[in-house]
Amino acid sequence: MSLLIKKFRIKSFKEERPIIEIKDLTITYGNRQIVEKLNLTIQKSEICGLLGPNGAGKSSIYHSIIGLVKPSFGKIIINGIDATHIPTYKRCSEFGISWVPQYGGSWSDLTVYENLMAIAELHIKIKDERAQKINNLIRKFELQNVVNLKSKFLSGGQIRKLTIAMAMVKDTKILILDEPFAALDPQSVRMIQQIIVSLQMFERISVTISDHSSRDLLSCVDNAMILSEGKIVAKGSPQELVKNTKAIEAYFGEGFKF
Repeated sequence: MSLLIKKFRIKSFKEERPIIEIKDLTITYGNRQIVEKLNLTIQKSEICGLLGPNGAGKSSIYHSIIGLVKPSFGKIIINGIDATHIPTYKRCSEFGISWVPQYGGSWSDLTVYENLMAIAELHIKIKDERAQKINNLIRKFELQNVVNLKSKFLSGGQIRKLTIAMAMVKDTKILILDEPFAALDPQSVRMIQQIIVSLQMFERISVTISDHSSRDLLSCVDNAMILSEGKIVAKGSPQELVKNTKAIEAYFGEGFKF
């Protein structure tokens, strides 16, 4: 891919129409409150980032969007529909949500092709269409050289490409990426950034990303939010966030440069 990572924001690809709205979300585990009355909106075709220290609630928010965690209070609205009580499988099938976890996401003893086929058989009924979709994804994600390798033999960057490709087998509208840059070398990070931006530009997919690598995340998002102790303490474009006093105090620290 020759697409440049955007230090600019591609406003023409976004729509001022919420695709995910989180209203007064509260998540409690036992006696511990993880997220407290949180409000968050992600616009259609936007790339949105979530930053925050460990335990801030990032994964819990994602799990509530997917349906893996039931909120103690609040609503999850997807594409204008209250999805709070809709089960995970229906959220994935009806709203086109795909989640790529930080760890796992593929079957280690299956080849790249077999991993893609395993997902395709669940979502694409016609055999020829399955093969065409898989071949398109292999080309798009530049997996031709490893297509017959088992997942356990792939590099970190190749695994990330495979798991995102697996998420794209079905008709994905919303892509959730949990720590996609973790433990990757700089070249692999740039490759994943390019993939993320291309999904916005060419597929009009809404993407939300959490990661501890602030610079890598800020280089490819339109907007980001800083979470601290289950609350959003700052939000805005990357350029706005790095100058935000609350964001500096809660997460970036003095001297952070982007």
